[in-house]
This record gives sequence, structure tokens and C-alpha cells, in this order.
Amino acid sequence: MNPSPSSTQSPAPAPKAGEATEVRFPEGFVWGAATASFQVEGSTTADGRGTSIWDTFSATPGKVIGGDTGEPGTDHYRRYVEDVALMRELGLGAYRFSVAWPRIQPDGKGGINRAGLDFYDRLVDELLAAGIDPWPTLYHWDLPQQLEDDGGWPVRDTALRFAEYAAVVHGTLGDRVTNWNTLNEPWCASFLGYGEGVHAPGRTDPAAALAAAHHLLLGHGLAVAAIREQAGQFDRVPRLGLAHNQTVMWPDTDSPADQAAARFADGLRNRIFTDPLFHGAYPEDIVEGLASITDFGFVRDGDLAVISTPLDMLGINFYNPQWVSGDPARVDPATLDDGDNAMRLGDVPMAFVRRGLPTTAMGWEIEPEGLYAVMTRLAAEAPGVDLYVCENGAAFEDVITEDGGVHDHERTAYIDAHLREVHRAIEAGVPMRGYFVWSLMDNFEWAWGYSKRFGIVHVDYETQRRTLKDSALWYSDVIRRGGLLRES
Repeated sequence: MNPSPSSTQSPAPAPKAGEATEVRFPEGFVWGAATASFQVEGSTTADGRGTSIWDTFSATPGKVIGGDTGEPGTDHYRRYVEDVALMRELGLGAYRFSVAWPRIQPDGKGGINRAGLDFYDRLVDELLAAGIDPWPTLYHWDLPQQLEDDGGWPVRDTALRFAEYAAVVHGTLGDRVTNWNTLNEPWCASFLGYGEGVHAPGRTDPAAALAAAHHLLLGHGLAVAAIREQAGQFDRVPRLGLAHNQTVMWPDTDSPADQAAARFADGLRNRIFTDPLFHGAYPEDIVEGLASITDFGFVRDGDLAVISTPLDMLGINFYNPQWVSGDPARVDPATLDDGDNAMRLGDVPMAFVRRGLPTTAMGWEIEPEGLYAVMTRLAAEAPGVDLYVCENGAAFEDVITEDGGVHDHERTAYIDAHLREVHRAIEAGVPMRGYFVWSLMDNFEWAWGYSKRFGIVHVDYETQRRTLKDSALWYSDVIRRGGLLRES
């Protein structure tokens, strides 16, 4: 099923007379921005909210830079009206946010915390009143701690509990919300959280990471079924998908060793998720290559049919490509990031190498063409599924200057270059339907705490003052024009 986009999406405005717009995006293209509950909400003990794995992880000494926690976030839980007004000022057509599972079910199961649901009720109403389409994500990594104590995502029961939770949220918001993501980046939740231990819950068990990946996908499929089953009670057909941080694993050279390593890295990062979703099977080379870690015994009869339930849309979260070598001696430990370490599983030797390109403050090399490669590949793998860039953006060392502004020209250039690749994909026939910049505002950046800023809106964490960066003003102008100016 693939119904057309929500009627709340407005056509792109025509440029004013005399404006030189080089690339025009289609009518109905969604212009949005994204955040996540634990990163922005704060108020982590307010109104009956339970404890999440990120509360526990960030409170553990040495896990997060600076000892930072989810407090204060950007105080979005209390300042959402102000923030929605800011979104309206920018001209956003959609806001992608996540629902905090511990606000809805403090222990991840059983009783419902009405106060938690009421917050998202109010947020959705505020967004709609401002002409902004709400795009909730049901899971952006804040698993209730009690479910982790019961085994977490490596155990099957968590997937069942997730489907119950999804039905509760949809039962409250489904009369007003059309577009739903079940999961955000299951690769991070499983590989970084259970394999590498650099994300919550901080476990370092590769077999558990692979089981977690499967149960996250199973939870997605069960949630899709639960929402569709009860959708008839509303005069609104839900559009369902998930956001996957697909990237490109390019071989560093044409050598057979580099090509084999890149193929295996692609399997661990991409195909281990997309093959079950689109083809109802795990990639054979990955199952064989991981035989020393797991026999995939966590896959039960019928699971893959549930996981491969047809999607209405797919979110692409993209930040940077990677280059892979089959020569482990080439790796420079000083350039490895946590994601690189998490990928070094199985029996295929690999090293992630840098190409000397400009980098963001995260140390990620900038190559926008990688997004084009991802979009065209997914369009071929999932024909008929609408595609959205659900996250794309960059951290840089922002400062407020004497004139009171934040002149983040590097971020503007980054977003501009990636939007041009989105447009190139549309011209090539890829069904790209929207773009959400990451992120609306500076926030808690997971294990980096508050030390990295991705927002197009600057946040002073002591005063909670919001300041539009130059990138926000530029993005607002892009939305108004419905396109990008000619490159000089």
C-alpha cells in the first residue's frame, strides 16, 4: 500500500519576480526538520516519566563527554509552544520528533501514563494549528530501563512489547497523524548499543547486537501490523516506514581484497537490515561470515514475513560515506570512530580509510555524492516506496559573534550540496518526497553530550535562548523559494 502524501503538505511557493532559482523541487515536496525525544525534551522525571537506558547510561561516569545527561536537553518538554512558533517562522512544512517510550509506559509494559500521552497530544495539536505536519518516530533509542533489565532488544519479548506500545500511541494520535516511523537507525541501536558499547545500554556482546538487530526489525513489523489493524477506527490511512542510516561502503581501490571488504562492510551496515525488509531474507554472505559469532537461531518461522511487510515509505538518514580496504594494516587507530570499530566483525579483514576530504566537527568526511548513491540504490531495491531524507546535517564549531549571529557557512554549504544531490536523484526518477534537516536545534548529542552542535538553531544551554543561525535563515529562504539559487 502506498497512499499519496498527506494533504497537509503545501505546494512549494513560486519564486518572486527577478529571483534566480536554479533547481525547483516538486510540488508537495516536504520541507522539514528533525529532533529526538531524549536529545531535546529534558524534564526526564516529570509527570510520571520512567527511566530509559539513556538516563542510566549517561549517569554512568565516563560514558558521556563532560558527564552530560538528558537534562536540560533544550527544555522542549516545557518550551514546545515557543519551539513550534519558531518552526512556523522558518516555514517548516513538517516536524519529525520521537515519542519517549518511558513517558508512555514507564516500565515499557502494562499501565499507561496518561500525562505522557497528553504531552504528545498537545504537541501534535500545536503543530497542526501552525500548519506543520507531525511526523512521529516511535523509537529513537530511549528503551525503558525495565525492559533492558529484562533482557533488552536481544530478547524476543521486547519486540512484542514495542508493538503494544506502538498501538497505544497510534490509538491516541492516529486521528491526526498520517506519517509514522517505527524505528530510527536500528543499526545504531543494535551495533553501537549492544556490540560496541558506546551507546546505551553499553553492552559489548556481538552476538547480542545481532539478536538485537533482528528483534528491532521484528518489532518494526509487528508495530506496522498493529497500527494497520486498528487504523479503521480513524478517517485517516497511516503511512508507515522506518528511518535507516544507510550509507555507501566504497572500496578504496579496485583490488579484489578491497572490493571483498567493502562488500562485507556493506552487508553489516546496510544489507543486514534492507534484505530482511525488502526481500524477506538475511544476506547469505553475512550469515556465513558471522558464523563464528552466531547461528542466527533467534530467527523463528514467520519472522521474516512479518519484517518484510510492505512499507509505504522509507527514511534515509545520511551523513557521510565510507571507504573500505581489505588490508587491516592500513587502519590508523587515531582515525577510527566508534562506528568503524563496531563494523569489524566476522572473518573478513577490513580497514576504514580516510581520503583527505574536508570533515565536519565529528571527523566525518564530506562527500554529498554518497547520498545520491544511497537514494538511487534504495529506489531500485524498493520500487514503489516513497523515499524521504529523514536526517541530514553536520556539526561544526559554532560561535555567537559580536553581532549576535551564528555565521555557520560550512553548515549551509553542507546542506546545500546534499540538497542538490536530492534534486539530482529526483531528476533521475527517484521518488524522493521530502527532506528533514538534522537538527532543528542544538541538543544532547548522545555520547558526545553537549559538545557537538548540529542545529540550525543555536541553543544557550544555561538560558535556553534560541538564536537562528545563518543556516536556518538560508533554509527558510530555500523553503520559501521551493528551490536553490544558481551556484556562483
